[in-house]
Amino acid sequence: MEKDLERSRKKESGYRTLLTSVLLSSPGPLILGLGLTVGRSSTQISDFVRRTAELLAIISSFVVFCIIDKHKDYDDKKKASLARGSNTFVGVIMCISGLSMLILALTTGSEDKGNVVPAMVIALSGVIANSIFWWRYTTLYKRNGNTILGVQGRLYGAKSVVDICVTLSLLVVAALPGSAVSKYFDIFGSVLVSLYMLWSGVKTVRQQLKM
Repeated sequence: MEKDLERSRKKESGYRTLLTSVLLSSPGPLILGLGLTVGRSSTQISDFVRRTAELLAIISSFVVFCIIDKHKDYDDKKKASLARGSNTFVGVIMCISGLSMLILALTTGSEDKGNVVPAMVIALSGVIANSIFWWRYTTLYKRNGNTILGVQGRLYGAKSVVDICVTLSLLVVAALPGSAVSKYFDIFGSVLVSLYMLWSGVKTVRQQLKM
């Protein structure tokens, strides 16, 4: 009885964390999309693409988590298959996000970047929020071994690192608008972000294919 209650609490904790992730991630793409009306940094555009793709991945994980929790009659093999499919989708989204960001970084022109402050504020907030979720998902995964939560921990770990890079890049663009330094730092930031996301996505997909 106590084990069942403990298992129930762990599932409920995972559910709340995933739901909070979806709710907090949802406004990001919208705000960044509006921010693109005043700023045109390649890092900013890349960040918009990344956050939109990641939101889809988080929603997918949340839905699959709920399906597995709802259907108690599913055997372990089917549950593992659903979780593996969800985790693979997250990895593929990370790869697509990284490739899209890389293409944008290498093809965006060197025109005036406009006001990048809104995007920088979002990125800085992301550093804090994503680091908390990184810790939370990692802790939950260690407690119950749910692979969906484990992959979310990896996703949020990547998001935290990426947001640090985005914040620094946009800070330089905001501090030195129109300069050669900001131009190349902006491109460098975008490339770094895209390569890290791509690497994280490939790693996640390969891990799921081996299972």
